Amino acid sequence: MNTEARIRIKNLRLRTFIGIKDEEIRNKQDIVLNVVILFDATQAICSTDIETTLNYRTITKEIISFVENNHFALLEKLTNDVLEMVMKYSEVKHAEVEIDKPHALRFADSVSVSLSRSR
Repeated sequence: MNTEARIRIKNLRLRTFIGIKDEEIRNKQDIVLNVVILFDATQAICSTDIETTLNYRTITKEIISFVENNHFALLEKLTNDVLEMVMKYSEVKHAEVEIDKPHALRFADSVSVSLSRSR
């Protein structure tokens, strides 16, 4: 039996340096991350041991530290970097990362880039 699980990290609100304009390079801006991770949860559904599952807390802490402590010119690059962080875990079968940059365009709530990868 193979039980596929889906972890969703929803609306992770962080601040980072993102953009190419002088103001964007000098001042942190809000971004919103959504991450979907698919993995085999066969062992985890029969256990209470954290070692039998993919620890989403560990992944989220890594993402927070990376995003908040770096500078990014392009939303595409940031999205890919976060996706690569998630995919480094061998248990991950598929991952999707979407990052929104609120108020990036006049008259729009946000602009987002979404990337996915499977193994």
